[in-house]
Amino acid sequence: MLKDKHFTAIVLAAGSGSRMHSDIPKQYMKINGKEVLYYSLYAFDNSEVDDIILVTRKEDIEYCRESIVEKYNIRQVRKILEGGSERYWSVKNGLDVAGSTDYILIHDGARPCIESDMIMRLMKEVMINDACTVGVPAKDTIKIVDKDDFGIETPDRKFLWQVQTPQAFNYGEIIKAYEELKKDNECNVTDDTMIIEKYIGRKSKLIYGDYKNIKITTPEDIKVAEIFLQKS
Repeated sequence: MLKDKHFTAIVLAAGSGSRMHSDIPKQYMKINGKEVLYYSLYAFDNSEVDDIILVTRKEDIEYCRESIVEKYNIRQVRKILEGGSERYWSVKNGLDVAGSTDYILIHDGARPCIESDMIMRLMKEVMINDACTVGVPAKDTIKIVDKDDFGIETPDRKFLWQVQTPQAFNYGEIIKAYEELKKDNECNVTDDTMIIEKYIGRKSKLIYGDYKNIKITTPEDIKVAEIFLQKS
């Protein structure tokens, strides 16, 4: 069934990682001797996706090509290109060069603990629902606060999920959603499920991801990821 469709993964690595308090962008910091970004590319390279588009900073393109893609023989990377000023414009740059593909998987390169099984489950699900994402049910009570940080509402936890990546979409629909996004002068979105919900009304199916699928954001995340990746 998968062989009848073309799947393209867009891996995002254009951030600066200011919360890491490091001169090295978080996607190039080392975990167990290899760059954070390596692990995401390796997982997709060993999955059923047909090709990978890597989006990074302009000044990092050659570094990514020589020191990660070629060094580790990541075969499925078809294009390395410059990102945009915001995450969603980096995604748009990737979409624009995806070509004649059927489905898009979008992943933050700062999530190194992704596994091929998760990618496969997402690929199967997007063929059914056209929009889906991995995530995990929230463990903690969540508070909605006012502008002064006083709690004003407590949503029912059984309806709350922490959304992760990869996220997968029908290519035609996600392109259409991004075309609508371009017309919005006050866009306020944090991930691609929000974009497809807001601009074309498509709901995204949530499937169980993994609590280990953390995003590297602060220095302690590196230490946690080291433990997870050693075990895997």
